[in-house]
Amino acid sequence: MADSAITVEGARKAYGGKRAKGGNRGNGGKAALDGLDLAVARGTVHGVLGPNGAGKTTLVRVLSTLLRPDAGRVEVAGHDVVTRAREVRSRIGLLGQHAALDEKLGGRQNLEMFARLHHLGARHARVRAGELLARFGLADTGRKAVKQYSGGMRRRLDLAASLITEPEVLFLDEPTTGLDPRGRAEVWDSVRSLVGGGTTVLLTTQYLEEADQLADRISVVDHGRVVADGTPDDLKTLTGGDRIDVVLRDAGQLGAAVALLPVPKDDISVDADRRRLSSPVADRMTALSGVVRALADAGVEAEDIALRRPTLDEVFLHLTVDDRAGDHPEKEAARA
Repeated sequence: MADSAITVEGARKAYGGKRAKGGNRGNGGKAALDGLDLAVARGTVHGVLGPNGAGKTTLVRVLSTLLRPDAGRVEVAGHDVVTRAREVRSRIGLLGQHAALDEKLGGRQNLEMFARLHHLGARHARVRAGELLARFGLADTGRKAVKQYSGGMRRRLDLAASLITEPEVLFLDEPTTGLDPRGRAEVWDSVRSLVGGGTTVLLTTQYLEEADQLADRISVVDHGRVVADGTPDDLKTLTGGDRIDVVLRDAGQLGAAVALLPVPKDDISVDADRRRLSSPVADRMTALSGVVRALADAGVEAEDIALRRPTLDEVFLHLTVDDRAGDHPEKEAARA
């Protein structure tokens, strides 16, 4: 689509197995991408969520031309990742899970080094490094070695390094793994600033809050396919819309409270350790007043009652399969 920065149609990628004629994988390999479809609008943050081994990292590697897809159409910034890989690489930036910085050098030295690797002249490299240090709040770090930076500062510098060439599309593969809440917030602010300037961001993350905070749209990937796609609010409605949470003073009354809720008992989740039960509701205010009245009439004492939207954690668990015992093709590729 003309308004898409990324278009993926029927992408397939398998690890293992014999190669068929033309270099593509034949039968016998394990599919990391299994007919995946994806469309990312320009100037947005698109989140990709999924359990370990779902295909997220393989997708990023294909989009960034580090892997060739076995089948399907994959375009980034209007260019095919196989037939026009050079054009794609000139328009993208990539921030992987691990920092690619020289810890003995300062921030400016790192950025100037990356700029020279991108064939910028010495003067242009100095100017670009200064622009990026100012943009990411690192201008006052002087020549302090990166090994002395906080985790958030390192990730912001790594993010700055991925923007040396002012890419149209930026891939962030689990960018805040290992950061404390302050460092994570610093990276989030930087990402928002980038998108405000017109950059398109594809974000893979296992932090559901991160996707909720940043993404305009989210695709949930499981076993190499997109199993759900929409805005964060769209996805939350898949688990049944609004919910009511009730925390009781006495865990022994949980059974009585469950019997009072006006929904099928199979829809009610009970956490005995926290003395809490949770239930989907159709009409927020009517349900709230009805539950309060029913509990009071039955002599069941509530410590807290609250209405809320479903969380992305609940959406994630609802949509993805628990496959911890099985082998994942991405993990096998990493071991190879």
